[in-house]
Formats: sequence, structure tokens, C-alpha cells
Amino acid sequence: MAFKVAIEVEREDDGRWIADAIGLPGVVAYGNSREEAVSRAEAIALRVLADKIEEEQPEGELNFSFAVA
Repeated sequence: MAFKVAIEVEREDDGRWIADAIGLPGVVAYGNSREEAVSRAEAIALRVLADKIEEEQPEGELNFSFAVA
């Protein structure tokens, strides 16, 4: 089972960065730097995906990849 997560990153007017995982509702994170926002969004996305995996109990190998835009 493969999971590909696209993360969009933008800078807010107040200087904070926001990272949003496309296709995973509720996976949004702020950070003081681009890297911090992306790292936080990846961590939240992994938690959401872990919940999905636990619910579905997939068989076989799991692959994760992130693409940051």
C-alpha cells in the first residue's frame, strides 16, 4: 500500500508559515519557518495515515512519500 502526500506551503501576512497536506482533511500546521511548518504537517499526516491503516488493516508493504510544493 502506497501513500503519497502533497504538502502546500505558504507564508501568511503575519510572517508565519502554513503547511497543508492536500487530500488529508485537517492536516494543517503552522511554523515560524517553512521547514518547521512542513515538519509539523508531516508528523500530523503520519498520525492520520496511521489511524487509516489501523482501521483498514492493510496487507503487504507500506510506502510513504511526501512532496512539498
